[in-house]
Amino acid sequence: MTTLAIGTDLVERLIAAQFPHWAGLPVREVDSAGTDNAMFRLGDDYAVRLPKADWAAGQAEKEQCWLPHLAPHLPLPVPVPVGQGAPGEGYGQSWSVFAWLDGDDAYSAPITDLPHAAVELGRFVRSLRAVDATGAPASSRGGSVADWEEGHMVPALRELGADGTLDAEAAGEAWESVLRLPAWQGDPAWLHGDLLPVNLLARDGRLRAVIDFGCLGAGDPAADLTPAWTLFTPDTRPLFREAARVDDATWARGRGWALCWGVVTEHYYRGKNPVLADIAHRAWTQALPEYPN
Repeated sequence: MTTLAIGTDLVERLIAAQFPHWAGLPVREVDSAGTDNAMFRLGDDYAVRLPKADWAAGQAEKEQCWLPHLAPHLPLPVPVPVGQGAPGEGYGQSWSVFAWLDGDDAYSAPITDLPHAAVELGRFVRSLRAVDATGAPASSRGGSVADWEEGHMVPALRELGADGTLDAEAAGEAWESVLRLPAWQGDPAWLHGDLLPVNLLARDGRLRAVIDFGCLGAGDPAADLTPAWTLFTPDTRPLFREAARVDDATWARGRGWALCWGVVTEHYYRGKNPVLADIAHRAWTQALPEYPN
């Protein structure tokens, strides 16, 4: 896997070459814990998003194709593409220019009105799921969580248990129960796939927008329930579930995603990406107590 070095000088050259009407606007890098894309603010009104990892190839084209189709059906603002960039200036991937959405990510600026956010994000998940998914690409998180983790869960449990981070026996039993859950039986449905606090925008303590659709696609919508454990609390979790309108089996698979994604991601990113590791830690520590001891 390769990570590309992307700086303001490259973005300025790309804009000057491909969007000369925006040349001269100030370019400022936006600090982000994201692993797939680099983000820059262009002037006051635009954002430039460029894949910085080889595994993110194709995300720009997908967002350009599908976000204009999905946005009118969603109850929260999402990035609207206003320009599609091509490889150039020594940079080899497609990239995008979006209208700027005001707000700070909900990890850096935590949401204080959680009941409002629970209802709004639940409605967002339900509305996205309801859009016709004919022709939609498969989401990388639209299959079972066991397919996603590719065998990393068990060694992560073992190593996090060995250093005292978690109770490996209890977490292992919970994981076994996740593996016994029935698979999704419905038609492939739209899911965002990465509804972490860093991909939600907040302003004045309230949820305002959803960003970063790199994992967008169709499949089992259970992965979009992980905010129940990464963001919400035991008293606001039911509000999110009610607004999302999911059945017991889908809710259980969503909790399984929170458990597995949390353990595997904390194990991988601790010492590398403290923001993702912290979100991951909250995911599994909130999910695990909901499993029978």
